[in-house]
Amino acid sequence: MGDAPEGKSGRKMDRRTFVKGSAAAALTAASWSRVYGANDRVGVGVIGFGLIGRIHTRNFLAQPDVDIVGVSEAYQPRMDAAAELIGGSVARYADFRKMLENKDIDAVVVGTADHWHALMTMMACAAGKDVYVEKPMTLFVREGRWMTQVARRHGRVVQVGTQQRSGPHYQKARQLIQEGHLGDIVAIQVTFFRNTMPGWGSPADQDPPAGLDWEMMLGPAPPHRYNPLRGIYHFRWFWDYSGGQMTNLGQHSLDIVHWIMDVDGPTAVSSTGGRFSLKDICDVPDTQDVVLEYPGFVTNVQYRECTSMPAGTGMGGLVFQGTKGSMVLSRAGYEVFPSPKRNPINIVAGIIGGHPVGGPQTVEEPEGQTWTEPAKMEGDWKEQYVLHTRDFIDCVKSRRTPIADVESGHQVVTACHLSNISLRVGRKIHWDAKKEEIVDDAEAARMLVREYRSPWDQELASLKVT
Repeated sequence: MGDAPEGKSGRKMDRRTFVKGSAAAALTAASWSRVYGANDRVGVGVIGFGLIGRIHTRNFLAQPDVDIVGVSEAYQPRMDAAAELIGGSVARYADFRKMLENKDIDAVVVGTADHWHALMTMMACAAGKDVYVEKPMTLFVREGRWMTQVARRHGRVVQVGTQQRSGPHYQKARQLIQEGHLGDIVAIQVTFFRNTMPGWGSPADQDPPAGLDWEMMLGPAPPHRYNPLRGIYHFRWFWDYSGGQMTNLGQHSLDIVHWIMDVDGPTAVSSTGGRFSLKDICDVPDTQDVVLEYPGFVTNVQYRECTSMPAGTGMGGLVFQGTKGSMVLSRAGYEVFPSPKRNPINIVAGIIGGHPVGGPQTVEEPEGQTWTEPAKMEGDWKEQYVLHTRDFIDCVKSRRTPIADVESGHQVVTACHLSNISLRVGRKIHWDAKKEEIVDDAEAARMLVREYRSPWDQELASLKVT
């Protein structure tokens, strides 16, 4: 399928005419990118049309000032489905690099497999495009610093797809916690349990299905013959392409931890677990427990892929534990559970198990008094996606920093990667967030970076990252 002709839509003629006029000489490259009138439309290209790519495409289509100009996919049936949804004369690109040459595209949405997110984002920034990139933002730690360098150098807006930040109830929860409604936060609990027993199976390596460009899907990842479990959707269960649920859902949950607690990163991380029960050829853990130590509080993360639990352990669920009360927070909403002022042991009688103890024999607080007030608010996960999309488009026009900027995204996903590094080396690691270095552990430090395979290593070199 041939590449679409460029610059023939006339969509931006008013702005281009202005730039070519007498004011053009006064416009620098950076200021040119800010020339958006109230009625200007933003041209968007979609790279990757899987589960999340379809959601994003619908949300961008719903924006009154957005035109989806092009779509790029390595799998032809998905390319066709995207074109059908978008309609019109949307351009189709088997190679996303051709899309980046289209002058009618102002911004791209990167919704591919995880190992592609960083390089595609950097190449798009270098091509003068703003980027909405899905989480996890990176495959390894150093990619995040590279992405920030390239985005800043080219003056691009990069929004990370951690859409909870745009949810009204998340913003209210943040306000309550930062204003001290829960007192001092001493611990945060993150959980996600589901049962996918007995596993995903053990299919043999084979030829890719018709219409799938396997070499393009592999991209910078290590070479490997096609396997159905290394392809669409299931790629996330292999270290070559992802980091399991720790990076898949971890960037969502830890993003809220970092955002609310206003931290750059943990000081130490310890993780344990493994692929204990799922019987398949995948290699990320089905059971993982992590303790992340931050200044003044700890965060405990538990992920399970081989057992289920009662309600309250759903996707993105967190519990903020404070000295005045606790808050359960998820995409569905939040609820504050105040702590009672009375000590839970029987300090009124001064006894435990029938034996006298020292300390106060009475308390002054009346029965039922609490340290804080209850609070509750419902949320809507679909609304969060829409508002996050809108924030990105507004930032493309205004050039302000988006609510989930590339720098904060880098800091959050770094905590996820450090958790997996600790798991894989089998010990606690210490992190210097300012220097972005693992302290006194050469083996673990080597896992902060990986090599891209050719020719994508050359694309990285052309970006001049350090």
